[in-house]
Amino acid sequence: MSLSDPPGAAPDPARRLASAPSATERPTAVALAEPNRAVRPVWIAGVVLVNLGINAAFFAPLQVLLGQQAAAFSEGEKEAILALVTGAGAAVSLVANPLFGAFSDRTSSRRGRRVPWVLFGAILGAAALIALAGAPNVAIMTLLWCLVQAGCNGAYAAITAAIPDRVPVAQRGTVGGLAAMGQTVGILIGAVIAAVVTGNFAVGYVVCAVALLAGVVLYFFRNDDVPLPGEARPPFRLAGFVKGFWISPVLHPDFAWAWLTRLLVNIGNHMVTLYLLFFLTDAVHLEKTQGIAPEFGVLILTGLYAVMVIISSVIGGRLSDRMGRRKPLVIMSSVIIAMASLILAFAPNWIGALLGASVLGIGFGCYLAVDFALITQVLPAALSRGRDLGVLNIANSLPQVLAPLIAFPFVTLWGGYVSLYVAAAVIGLLGAVFVVKIKGVD
Repeated sequence: MSLSDPPGAAPDPARRLASAPSATERPTAVALAEPNRAVRPVWIAGVVLVNLGINAAFFAPLQVLLGQQAAAFSEGEKEAILALVTGAGAAVSLVANPLFGAFSDRTSSRRGRRVPWVLFGAILGAAALIALAGAPNVAIMTLLWCLVQAGCNGAYAAITAAIPDRVPVAQRGTVGGLAAMGQTVGILIGAVIAAVVTGNFAVGYVVCAVALLAGVVLYFFRNDDVPLPGEARPPFRLAGFVKGFWISPVLHPDFAWAWLTRLLVNIGNHMVTLYLLFFLTDAVHLEKTQGIAPEFGVLILTGLYAVMVIISSVIGGRLSDRMGRRKPLVIMSSVIIAMASLILAFAPNWIGALLGASVLGIGFGCYLAVDFALITQVLPAALSRGRDLGVLNIANSLPQVLAPLIAFPFVTLWGGYVSLYVAAAVIGLLGAVFVVKIKGVD
């Protein structure tokens, strides 16, 4: 990718710093230069564990604990309470990720730019989880879950930005794949926590808090984060700070296409998984045909999907580094995701569901690793990596809101699950098509 300024644009000081010829002559450039030294295995392990801890602490409440707590407040209104709490938390996540990323960009601590925010996010999230165990009413429960979202997203924004800060381009697919593996293992551990403490959500929240704090320990002590000198930080002006969250698609078209492709692929993926329980109940008739409870069927498919994500994310990321190319694998993985949707659409039976879940995991795992590596190569400036990755991460969170709105009429009005999964395949394929528009990465 070319780091030259757009025609007619004012020179970007962050880019000049990032491309400085001698970091030893200009200390500021050390924190902002494009990394060229491979990171150590212990550093990678620290990143993986942070991702694991965040996802374990985040998904156990989402999968089970919040629902149990909602039922404890009011059995008859548990669905409405859960919708309120998770909806408010999702709104916070849309803001927290880019906001904390931007804060970390401006941090000039001796510990570096990212470490303080990984630690702060973990402490905030853990404290809110422990307090959530004793929430006296729905309002406090909602507030505390929003703080959990803020803390987890703050830590995630910082650890994500640490990768382009420290990892050379030739190693980013591998590291991105291992980070995706950590996320998926964290989700599985979250499911285990929820299952082990069934019926005792308070204990579950405490275990989640411990997992979140434990996940950051290795990274905190072995992070190699490079401090940003205070003089490299531009003066703070609120208007300019807020305006910075708008990244012009005209000046940065590769960034805009990367954002759009990620949004589309994630919408397609969420449309596939959203109604899985109802699909197994109403289309597959799992209990009648196989004697398997639909809830247990969801667990089997989720586990199979997760295993495939873990395997394909590691293999796909490493393969993209060896090839030195990202786009062909992003396109291929998007097509595989679409194939999984079509399998579910036209083979609505248990074998088709098992095959569809496997194929979806293979495609999405590879996509997570390789697309992340691609995205780090289209970031507008070294000085704002955290903010810009936070803006890109909105394309991960927004589909949680958009997918149900898009999916509902397909299921209820426009042909049921066949039309739903065909639509998911088409949306995912559009994501593959638009990857071609990215010019600065092979």
